[in-house]
Amino acid sequence: MTHIKLFIPGPVEVSEKTMRAFSRPMIGHRSKDFQALYADIHPKLQQIFYTRQPVFVSTSSAWGVMEGAIRNLVSKKVLNCMSGAFSDKWFDVAKKCGKAAEPLQVAWGQPITPEAIEAKLATGEFDAITVIHNETSTGTMNPLFDIAQVMKKFPDVQFIVDCVSSFSAMKIPFDELGIDLMLAGTQKALALPSGSALFTVSEKANAKAATIKDRGYYFDVLEFKKGQETNMTPTTPSISHFYALQSKLEDIFAEGLDARYARHLENAKLTRAWVKERGFKLFPKEGYESVTLTCVANTRNIDIPKLNGVLKTKHSCVIDGGYGKIKGTSFRISHMGDESTENIRQLLGWIDEALAEI
Repeated sequence: MTHIKLFIPGPVEVSEKTMRAFSRPMIGHRSKDFQALYADIHPKLQQIFYTRQPVFVSTSSAWGVMEGAIRNLVSKKVLNCMSGAFSDKWFDVAKKCGKAAEPLQVAWGQPITPEAIEAKLATGEFDAITVIHNETSTGTMNPLFDIAQVMKKFPDVQFIVDCVSSFSAMKIPFDELGIDLMLAGTQKALALPSGSALFTVSEKANAKAATIKDRGYYFDVLEFKKGQETNMTPTTPSISHFYALQSKLEDIFAEGLDARYARHLENAKLTRAWVKERGFKLFPKEGYESVTLTCVANTRNIDIPKLNGVLKTKHSCVIDGGYGKIKGTSFRISHMGDESTENIRQLLGWIDEALAEI
């Protein structure tokens, strides 16, 4: 089979080195070897989360932890900040978990503002809030640092943040921002195989979870905490993901966190400049563009499936043809994970060739 390189917003391309680690032989998940593996990666995860709290690895998509956050931390009512397909879905998940929930809805491509959040939380109706830092469907990055300043005024409200597609591409200091539960997927900027998620939980959130009687078991944050104390997991994990994560962390720290963040930002700036130079427009509101993917408004009305067909046939790669209700009227270019600026420059050149052909 011809390998088709993925420039989509996840799963992204996985390096040969990472895949070799992922395919290592199994070990017992209750063995000292596994404990040593977890003990090796754990402090490095804490560094990237910028936290002193334990960091957990869940054998699930990020949605498992997103649902778990609702089950663990909501007893009164949750405010779901909704600005795209994935943040909109969190509202539906909250209702299906039997929780009282209210949407804070903005148009796709618009950011969630701190002022809007403060106005809602000032009513005293809520004990939790969900925010997606980087809304992958629209390539819009919400102002997390400004939102965090507002959240400090409401210490009784659990601050739940999805950093699925921004984690490890920029500095997101969990402890400093006062986040209560922060989660990430492995198949985005971490450039690992899909099927696993990382998260960390504040002491305040652990205390809140202890008061929730119907928080379930598989995503019980207290079970994760208890397991991590002995470098274990509550249930049988994907050991392959631990091996791949160990390998990827070696790469990340060899590159250096600051250099990694700078590379992602440079990739984003290069792609944004290409969008404007080619007569397209960026889909997000100016100033709120993602650093890991670029969502392009299809203002030239190009045939995106035909464009992808040329890319796939001639260059063995694909970009994304848009998501949800903006599929076809937008397209998305991923520039996260292991991609160098030279790789992205080459991709943009290939897209130019394909545009000329179609």
